[in-house]
Amino acid sequence: MTDQTYCDRLVQDTPFLTGQGRLSEQQVDRIILQLNRYYPQILTNKEAEKFRNPKASLRVRLCDLLSHLQQRGERHCQEFYRALYIHAQPLHSHLPSRYSPQNSDCRELDWGIESRELSDRGPMSFLAGLGLAAGLALLLYCCPPDPKVLPGTRRVLAFSPVIIDRHVSRYLLAFLADDLGGL
Repeated sequence: MTDQTYCDRLVQDTPFLTGQGRLSEQQVDRIILQLNRYYPQILTNKEAEKFRNPKASLRVRLCDLLSHLQQRGERHCQEFYRALYIHAQPLHSHLPSRYSPQNSDCRELDWGIESRELSDRGPMSFLAGLGLAAGLALLLYCCPPDPKVLPGTRRVLAFSPVIIDRHVSRYLLAFLADDLGGL
């Protein structure tokens, strides 16, 4: 499966971006200034003035800007997406090109998006950890109070609070204090 170029994405996203109420005039001005003032300079001063002309409607200026960037090439389109991400991040995350089947495995523009998952290891890892914790708890519960029966296990469990958070360690130490005796 081939990846879409930034120019292809811009063609696909143009109707969405030029829709009524998608981008405010301030956001468009900030994007134009970003493309004009920061390295790499994508728009010249004359082009920036043309696209910031308040006499033309916002939609016309935005359409002209997008078609101009498409004609200029891949680097210009890429910088537009970068500026769009900086100045209109919520809109950037809802672009049609980000959800198209052709672009489903491409992660080039996913800057700063946090994963909402706790772990990527899956349910078997969770069940294995839960089983280990239950096994240790059962071993602790069923182990006779005589420290000579399983001295190694008692020592490991006695030093495990060093690794565990301080809130949990208080309860674990209180639980083990009765059984440890001479350790």
